[in-house]
Amino acid sequence: MALRSPDPIVETAPPARRRITRRQALAAAVATGIGVGAARLVGGTIQNISRSSSATGTDWVSPLGRESAQVMHLLRRTTFGYTPAQLDTALSDGYTKTVDRLLETKPQEPPALTAASVPGGRFAVQQLQQWWVDHMLTSATPFAERMTLFWHGHFTSDYRKAADNTFMYWQNLTWRRMALTNLRSMLMEVTTDPAMLRYLDLATSTGANPNENYSRELMELFTMGAGNYTEEDVRQSAKALAGWQIPPPDSTATVTVDQAKMVTRKLPVYSTQRPGVFNQRRAYKGTVTFLGHTGPLDTQGVIDRILAQQATASFIASRVAEHFVTSQPAASYISRLADPFRRSKYDMKALMHAVFTSPEFTAGGSYRALLKSPTEFMVHGARALGAHGLGKLIVASGSGMGQSLFDPPDVSGWPNNAAWISSNTVVERVNFVTLALGQAKGSL
Repeated sequence: MALRSPDPIVETAPPARRRITRRQALAAAVATGIGVGAARLVGGTIQNISRSSSATGTDWVSPLGRESAQVMHLLRRTTFGYTPAQLDTALSDGYTKTVDRLLETKPQEPPALTAASVPGGRFAVQQLQQWWVDHMLTSATPFAERMTLFWHGHFTSDYRKAADNTFMYWQNLTWRRMALTNLRSMLMEVTTDPAMLRYLDLATSTGANPNENYSRELMELFTMGAGNYTEEDVRQSAKALAGWQIPPPDSTATVTVDQAKMVTRKLPVYSTQRPGVFNQRRAYKGTVTFLGHTGPLDTQGVIDRILAQQATASFIASRVAEHFVTSQPAASYISRLADPFRRSKYDMKALMHAVFTSPEFTAGGSYRALLKSPTEFMVHGARALGAHGLGKLIVASGSGMGQSLFDPPDVSGWPNNAAWISSNTVVERVNFVTLALGQAKGSL
């Protein structure tokens, strides 16, 4: 696991916020779309929506039985809500065409972050967080942002260990660009991403002294899952992956890092994004035995051996299904997704199409069955209000709900679904709604 390092960046404190009581939070929970979490907190139960009603004596009718309901369900799961005009377009196009349009529309690029040129990336992480949130609030391609958010939690890094917020900014651009490409090229970009090189210590790994952090998490959390490799596979792949370094900067700048003691340092300055660089002198020169293969192996070879394993397609399909469909996907469903995904040479667009057109996605039991992450919850609410100026409030509110962008709890990322809800986070969600309504009213 990656350990946090002391944060070198001075951060501003979040603004003071009005508080409401726990009783008020629970009473308002249904109105704010978190009734399931509220019911858990007060010991209530929620009847499974997929069951028929014996009380009425009538057959149960799926809430997703009509195509119009399926279209709205699709938009809720894949975007941050929708405007009346966007819904009208989707209803006119129909479900299948709407799926195709979501997958084929190129992402709208976010505006450049001017702070990224600061030497050493020493700018407050709140600037980076608000830059992304502001783009989520206004982007014409919200599905691209949902996919970027998904990969942000899957191939996770934290800004503290990366120690350069310019690298975190680059990573966000990379995850957006690669989101619907193929897993083979994605894994090479992930491996050579400067923030990831720092976060999981691959930048310090040499053939003579290999570091196992990245090789372990590459298999356990990013591609295959625990139980599908051995400790010897971790050691051997660490050797094969050694040799990557942080890219050299365009220049350096002398910066005062301690005003009181007048301490200065030379910090790197980058004008353009770039991946890590491979230093052959730091690489391992021998042969390795990794996942059943013995011989010389480089980074691409490690990735290809991982992709040759049956577990990889199933693992990625499971993560996608848990995020977009259901918290407990059936093994038969994952198998139906994984087999064609593998045959497609790990084409993410093909996998997402299979997910959104699967019967499970539009099954009655999937209706309102997933709890939104804090970021989804807040951005969805702000977009629904047409309040695109709530970025600062969203950034300040995230940590109380359990999700600060670019600052995951550990290398496994954030939890999913019911884990988002506790007595404290319900209060924080309703606090946000209260403040958002007040700010939105004042800006309209």
